[in-house]
Amino acid sequence: MPLLSLKNIDVSYDGKTNILEKLNLSINKGELVSLLGPSGCGKTTTLRVIAGFIEPVGGQFILEDQNFTKIPVHKRNFGIVFQSYALFPHLTVFDNVAFGLKMKKISKDKIKDLVDSILNTVDLSSLSQRYPKELSGGQRQRVAIARALVIEPKLLLLDEPLSNLDAKLRLKMRVEIKKLQRQMGITTVFVTHDQEECFSISDKVAVMNAGEIEQFDTPENIYSNPSTEFVARFVGFENFIDLSNISGNEFHAKGGKKFTINSNRDITKENIKGTIRPDDIEIVDENSNKENLIDGSIDVRTYLGKSYQYNIKTDLGTLVVNGSNNNVYSQGDNIKLYLPSSKIILV
Repeated sequence: MPLLSLKNIDVSYDGKTNILEKLNLSINKGELVSLLGPSGCGKTTTLRVIAGFIEPVGGQFILEDQNFTKIPVHKRNFGIVFQSYALFPHLTVFDNVAFGLKMKKISKDKIKDLVDSILNTVDLSSLSQRYPKELSGGQRQRVAIARALVIEPKLLLLDEPLSNLDAKLRLKMRVEIKKLQRQMGITTVFVTHDQEECFSISDKVAVMNAGEIEQFDTPENIYSNPSTEFVARFVGFENFIDLSNISGNEFHAKGGKKFTINSNRDITKENIKGTIRPDDIEIVDENSNKENLIDGSIDVRTYLGKSYQYNIKTDLGTLVVNGSNNNVYSQGDNIKLYLPSSKIILV
C-alpha cells in the first residue's frame, strides 16, 4: 500500500491547456522519489499539487488513505525546501528553524529541545545565533532543510534545492540530503532537471515529458533500459535505428540489414526503434564474424581525453561511437562496427 498516490491529476492554468493530464504516481513510505525532466515538463507543477499550492481541476491526491486534494497548505504538515531557501533575513538560524514550531503554539522548552536536536543533526549547532547573510550557501541550505524537518512532516518536498550552489558544494550537499533522508526515514519528493544529481540520491525516478510520466523506475533501470525514445535521449543514448520486427528476436533495418536483439521487452508494434550507447558499439577487425556487423567510415574524430569519439557514416545513418586510445582511427578510414545484441534497447 503506497503512502501517497496521485490519481488522474489534471492541472490547467488557463482552463484550456493541461499542464498535467491524467497523471498517476504512487510513492511508498520512506522512499526518496525524484521528478526529473527538462524545463516545462510539469515536475514543479506536480510538486506544487502535492504541497497544496495548486488545486488540480481533475483527479485526487491521496495520502495515508485520506483525500488531501482540497486540504489547504497550512494543514498538510509537509516540509518544503524551495530553490531560494526562503529564509527570514532578520531572524537567526535558531529562530528560522523554530518558526514553524512557534506557529503551532508549541511550548518554548519543547521548541528549544526540537531545534537544538535538528541543528545538531545538520551540524549547525555552533551557528545557531548567526543570521542568513553570515552563512555560506551550503549552510543556508541546511538551515532550510532543518526548518522543514523540525516539524516532523509527513512528507519532505524539495524543489531544486541545489541549483544555486557551485558544482563542488552540490556534490557534497546531495550526499547530506540522502544521509538525512535515510537517517530520519522520511518520505521525500525531489524535483530536479539534473540527471546525475537525481540518479545519485533517488530510490525511484519519474521521468516527465509534456505533463506526463514517461517512465517510473529505479535509476539503474532507467539508465540501462529506457522504455521510450524520449527517456533514452534524456539519459544519454545517441544512436537510434528504425527497425521492423521479423519474428522473435530478429529485426530488419533500412536496406534489409538484419539484427538480432536480445530484449525482454514485449514488441507490440511491427515498427520500432533500437538504440545503443556510444560506449557499447565496438570497432572490430575487418575479418570479424560476429553478428550485427555494419560497415562505416570515419567522418569526424573528437578527442575526449580518456578516449576518442567518432561520428561514423553508415547505411543506417551517422552513428556516434566512443573508442579507446589503444587504436586511433583517422577521418576517412573504413571500419566495421559491432552492435552487441544485448546492448541494443528497443524503445
